[in-house]
Amino acid sequence: MTGATPDPDYAGGCDRVLTAVPRADVMPCSWTGDTRAEEVDAGIVALWQAYGRDRDAALRDRLLLHYAPLVKYVAGRVGTGLPSHVDVADLVQSGVFGLWDAIDRFEPDRGLKFETYAMQRIRGAILDELRAQDWVPRLVRSRAREVERALERLETRLQRSASDAEVAAELGISVAELRELYAQLQLTSVVALDELMAVGRGGTSIADTLPDETAQDPSAFLDSIESKRLLAEAVSQLTDRDRVVVSLYYFENLTLAEIGRVLGVTESRVCQLHTRAVLRLRSKMLEASAG
Repeated sequence: MTGATPDPDYAGGCDRVLTAVPRADVMPCSWTGDTRAEEVDAGIVALWQAYGRDRDAALRDRLLLHYAPLVKYVAGRVGTGLPSHVDVADLVQSGVFGLWDAIDRFEPDRGLKFETYAMQRIRGAILDELRAQDWVPRLVRSRAREVERALERLETRLQRSASDAEVAAELGISVAELRELYAQLQLTSVVALDELMAVGRGGTSIADTLPDETAQDPSAFLDSIESKRLLAEAVSQLTDRDRVVVSLYYFENLTLAEIGRVLGVTESRVCQLHTRAVLRLRSKMLEASAG
């Protein structure tokens, strides 16, 4: 019988009685899970008590490690509403300082749940760091949100784009003040060029949209290869003399007079041969492209 041991108090004969002893690997899952959770909770309570008494850095580090997943959770939630250039890892780094501060300030005797308190401190630390890195004053950010909400209300109500006069009336300011506000809000409209170019392009970066002036057009390159193949085939079908004239004139860069001296004919005769060769090549190229 698996997990059974002999009863040492039994002194009978050959028939021995076995008393089952529970083992951890055959315990019900709910029992082992509950027991482990209770042990962890008891350990954390003891850790808090020891840290509250001694304020030892090693105990604080153990608490930091235990509650570290809270930082990642809060950073992920805050990061969902931020631009893509904001790195969640930077938010986590700021959140760790918030967790550190929460551990130092937390008072277990007040009966508060630490997780709730810590999440507020972590979120506050992340937002403080974001504000510190923002070059736009908070008042301007606030006014920008007011304008956005006013535009949304007007466009919903009017079912069209609102004019400056309508937006100014909605905000309770003059048109001149609204335009001055727009000038201030230009600071909040800084957008990464890559993000702007990626709109409607499925995430294509700006590097993929800039033309390379030195690059060869693929279609033109293929057309060039095909044209060269057809021309070589057409040249091969010329007579020997016509082929020599074409080769010397176009590939060796000889003049008609020099070709005449090579072939032992007059320059005018070379001109006739060249004209005939070009006409034949043109005809054969047209036939090839039509076919």
